[in-house]
Amino acid sequence: MKANAQENNSRFDSLKWLLVVAVVGAAAWGNTQYAGEPLLYRVIAILALAAVGVAIALQTSQGGAFWTLAKGSRSEIRKVVWPTRQETTQTTLIVVVVVVVVGLILWGLDTLIGWLASLLIG
Repeated sequence: MKANAQENNSRFDSLKWLLVVAVVGAAAWGNTQYAGEPLLYRVIAILALAAVGVAIALQTSQGGAFWTLAKGSRSEIRKVVWPTRQETTQTTLIVVVVVVVVGLILWGLDTLIGWLASLLIG
């Protein structure tokens, strides 16, 4: 019974995705067709059509899986131990110093190799 419902759902999923593409296409077409209208009205219309497209996409099995993933990701982000301001500043300074040192080394090697090449070529 569940396999039949899944098969039926996947058949409607392709129709829903086609509807999402049609809504996005209508937003793009409307934006170019009404280019003379004020920008605010066009942005509001595009945002409304995007909301409709997202609402339709979330009704598909892939959209539901994405929503579940997004909710799980949000709970995982809350578990992250973020560095303190001092740790962030120290790490940033270390990265800047290393980049400057490596840049100077590469500049020196480039100058040396260029000097050697000019000696050989004459």
